[in-house]
Amino acid sequence: MPGRAARTTALAAVIAATVVSMPSAHAQPADDALKVYNDLTREAEKLSQDHLKAQDDLSRANGIVVAATEAEKKALAESEQFRGQVDTLTEATFEGARLNDLSAFLTSTSQQDFLERMQAMNIIAADQNAAVERMSATLNEAQKARTDAANAASAAEKLASETATRKVAMDQQVTVARNKYKSLTAPQQQTLASTGPKVTVNAPPGAAGAALTFALGQQGKPYVFGSNGPNSWDCSSLMQAAYRSAGVTIPRVTYDQAKVGRAVGRGEVAAGDLIIYYSGQSHVAMAVNSTTAVHASTEGVPVKTASIDSIGPISVIRRVVG
Repeated sequence: MPGRAARTTALAAVIAATVVSMPSAHAQPADDALKVYNDLTREAEKLSQDHLKAQDDLSRANGIVVAATEAEKKALAESEQFRGQVDTLTEATFEGARLNDLSAFLTSTSQQDFLERMQAMNIIAADQNAAVERMSATLNEAQKARTDAANAASAAEKLASETATRKVAMDQQVTVARNKYKSLTAPQQQTLASTGPKVTVNAPPGAAGAALTFALGQQGKPYVFGSNGPNSWDCSSLMQAAYRSAGVTIPRVTYDQAKVGRAVGRGEVAAGDLIIYYSGQSHVAMAVNSTTAVHASTEGVPVKTASIDSIGPISVIRRVVG
């Protein structure tokens, strides 16, 4: 199929353009090796967040398909119910239940009988009209639901393709980064693996304090791209799990975590605030206090604390609660 071939070519181009190639060993000075590794892993982290976001979008799209399909089934069932009522009223009409004004007058035995016949006739007519209108409305609802389901299915199919593309790009970039890590010297790997002194604080009361306590409790655990815990984390899964432990639900990916709660300025940072880094908002850390944050940095580096401003350029700071 030309369309599929075109999409395949386009996806290959996207992957090729997205993946950052690993510099050759002889072209890269040894003292720049850690910087290269950090650059590679930062790009891998961004692609990992892209893939996770695409998965979330696909899940929501599939949910819309299911909901629209169920809405269509419900509308059709209701239309059949009203269709039965219309059929019953139509049958009653043929059997003489629906009288005209003259026949009601001629067959009446008294003025009261005439009024009762007229009332019955009006009720039947009103019931039939209402039933027809309801049946028509439910059929229209069914048609709209069918259209919505078809559109949602088409969107889900497109998202599935995009998700697969992002997964391939992410896997390739992660492989490049991991290969670079293997090329580092033992002292360089030890530098990355160092947790430094573990930080403990008297966390403030409330959900933010509970989330911070959880995050600090994960110090020393490894970072793994796309991991959801509990034995390893990526940056955003650690934040999500920390707030989940405090009874607060936040999104899975950094792009959505950058929208939760309310924005605060750098001078207002308090324990539990989410600090989103880089212009692409691909990394997140949690403030321990006004100067320190805890985060899952990247593969080869365990969960640990660092100076807020040393992690990277800050994009936005969000206060989840309060």
